[in-house]
Amino acid sequence: MKEKIHPQYYPDAKVICACGNVFTTGSTKKEIRVELCSKCHPFFTGERRMMDTAGRVERFKRRYEKQEKAKEQEKAKETAKK
Repeated sequence: MKEKIHPQYYPDAKVICACGNVFTTGSTKKEIRVELCSKCHPFFTGERRMMDTAGRVERFKRRYEKQEKAKEQEKAKETAKK
């Protein structure tokens, strides 16, 4: 391997999650900040929750509710015609 072309390696790099979990790993950065880790990610915890990013979950729910209301109104119109 060539010398002086590789970044500094830190075998005790600290990883800090937004949930407060802290653990060490090897990295080229001394400190790493992450939003999700194995302690809080739904895949690892088995918990079913939706991660809200900039109100997308609420927007999806509102859109879904509008579709449901429209379907109910169509059914009501069809039953009224009969």
